[in-house]
Amino acid sequence: MRIGAWAAAVLAGAFLVFGPSLVAQQVADPGFQSVGRGAPLLVDINEGAGDGGGRGGRGGGRGNQGTPPGVTPEGIEALPVDLFTTTDFYKDRALWSDQRYFRCNTSTAIENIWGMGRGSNRLGDDPPRTAAWGPCDQDYPREAIVSPYPFQTAQEHYEALLEETRGRGGPTEHTYATVPNDWTGRYFSSGQHWYNMGRVQVPTVLSVLTEEYQTRMVQEAYHQGVTNKPQWQSQYCWPEGFMRRWHAAAVRDHQILVTPELVQISAGVADNFMTNIHIGREFEMDGVVPRLGADVPRWYGETIGFWDNDVLITWTSNIQGWKVHAATEHSNKMQTVEIYTPYRDDNGVLQGLQQEAIFYDPEAFVEPVRIVRNYAKRSGLAEGDPLVFIECLQTIYEIDGTATPISPGQVIDYKVRDMMGRPWAQIWEEYWEHGMERPEEEDVFSFD
Repeated sequence: MRIGAWAAAVLAGAFLVFGPSLVAQQVADPGFQSVGRGAPLLVDINEGAGDGGGRGGRGGGRGNQGTPPGVTPEGIEALPVDLFTTTDFYKDRALWSDQRYFRCNTSTAIENIWGMGRGSNRLGDDPPRTAAWGPCDQDYPREAIVSPYPFQTAQEHYEALLEETRGRGGPTEHTYATVPNDWTGRYFSSGQHWYNMGRVQVPTVLSVLTEEYQTRMVQEAYHQGVTNKPQWQSQYCWPEGFMRRWHAAAVRDHQILVTPELVQISAGVADNFMTNIHIGREFEMDGVVPRLGADVPRWYGETIGFWDNDVLITWTSNIQGWKVHAATEHSNKMQTVEIYTPYRDDNGVLQGLQQEAIFYDPEAFVEPVRIVRNYAKRSGLAEGDPLVFIECLQTIYEIDGTATPISPGQVIDYKVRDMMGRPWAQIWEEYWEHGMERPEEEDVFSFD
């Protein structure tokens, strides 16, 4: 399956000029009108330059880079209260839909504002009150984030694609002689998509979230940008979670192994990430969510799939709810449909894979969302460095609500957090939200 001569040329050219970190996002054309794959991406995020400091946007280069700390952009009227001046962000919900509440900073820019990465030196002489503004004229549109397909569940989507493939004579039952062996190898995948959160305004992201998950995202933005008390998974050797697979700071190098019964995708920077795609299997449907094994959520879920010639279509379920810093939390109801399509040069040589992923989470999202990204193939497995297995040795512990480096031999008092009860939020609410009025979450066990 080819993306098409023009798109393949763009992909190859971008790879040669910019390296594997920047390749075009044109969605692979399946060659027919599909019910649930190949819908064009309305905006390629690479059309606008940008980075984690809040720069970039759609169509047409860098534009406004924001203003120095303490300076309101020309033509912009600041709000009477915003994230950086509020005494209770929970009470400001009516302002969250206004990008000025976040001073037009992306969530990644807010995460970096205290001096991490390329967003450093943006606080001014009276932090956080003098925190800098980002570019108010740049954003990634909501219509390019939400799913273009009519399905409301991953099951409905997957079954529609399976039925479509059956109508075309499939699914393809590969043997070792016919399976796409050239997929096996080493790949690079960057964060050139909206979920990396460096090029999309916070209110745009909030618009696809339910009320509770809006609150959770603003809570994290506040504690990263105002109190400077981030509670990142990697600080404490906590699990990274399913959605971290799409975050550039967590995964870049990938290794893919293809067999007729199982396709395995491994990756790692912040942690070890493993996706095992079980070809031709079906989920058990008698649990809380569809599953393959025990009725217990798994950090990376469980995945089934089928082949349509050399295109791999998958369904993942039974995912443990968790978070990605600077991005959105997801619930145990998260499920995905993912389509992996190879792109080749004019000689048929595999250049990489495109992953079109649609995310269904009725607890977190008001409607399904889509992420499109590319895996640029670097080599086979007979060359290059082997995939590094990550072992996390904890040297940072939460002491009185602050992530604190601890020296060997030092004795500390340490509270064991409820790891299934949003431990990051437990810390924030215990130490850094005194006097705030957090809305009560719905009691799912209530019969009222």
